[in-house]
Amino acid sequence: MQIDRRRVPARGLQREVALDVYQPEGGPHVLLLVNDGQDLPVPPAAIPPGVWVAAVHAGPQRRQEYGVAGVADYKGDGALAAVYSQFVIKELLPFLEREYPSLAGVKRAFAGFSLGGLSALDIVWQHPQHFSMAGVFSGALWWRSRPLDAAYSDERDRIIHRRIRESTYRPGLQFFFECGSADETADRNGNGIIDSIDDTRDLITELVKKGYREPEDITYLEVPGGRHDKETWGRAMEVFLGLIHKKS
Repeated sequence: MQIDRRRVPARGLQREVALDVYQPEGGPHVLLLVNDGQDLPVPPAAIPPGVWVAAVHAGPQRRQEYGVAGVADYKGDGALAAVYSQFVIKELLPFLEREYPSLAGVKRAFAGFSLGGLSALDIVWQHPQHFSMAGVFSGALWWRSRPLDAAYSDERDRIIHRRIRESTYRPGLQFFFECGSADETADRNGNGIIDSIDDTRDLITELVKKGYREPEDITYLEVPGGRHDKETWGRAMEVFLGLIHKKS
């Protein structure tokens, strides 16, 4: 396993983005980008042959750069999500293919944890010509356009749910969602199911309405006792890596 530590200029973000490129033995069959790559929760030995991983480190403005492109949340977070998306498409992917020519033409997936998972999902959804799969671990799918006041509505105010609902079907996309039963304690609608699980299941419902199928296109892993932490994400990431390897 070779690991390259690189830095990629990001003009729109006005900084350099740190990047770790994990290269198992043999040529690549798929490239996996991972948000919050500084916290990649699996050892290099867990990365299967043929799966190259580009672990993208978060910057000091993580809550601004991650989110849903063009739609800040009610606190104004995510204001740079569109700029980060353009960095991924117009600077990071060309950099990787220039520095590692064997990556040209391989399948691509994008994954992330919590807010990084929301970002990865949005980028895959908005750029299906560049990616074929999204991996969302404890995704911040609650990202909303207004606070939890009397006027709040799940259907109207959850930003990524609305984006997918109002979009057209993207042929060929696949999705992996993970959520732990102890991911959080919040239960805003009092139905006895934590919000992170509700939000994830509701998003899957939106995707099924669009025409995606379970389990062919959508994999949902609910981890009993799983928490919002690297240990849980590491176990789930090994499942996701195995799925990528199988489908590559």
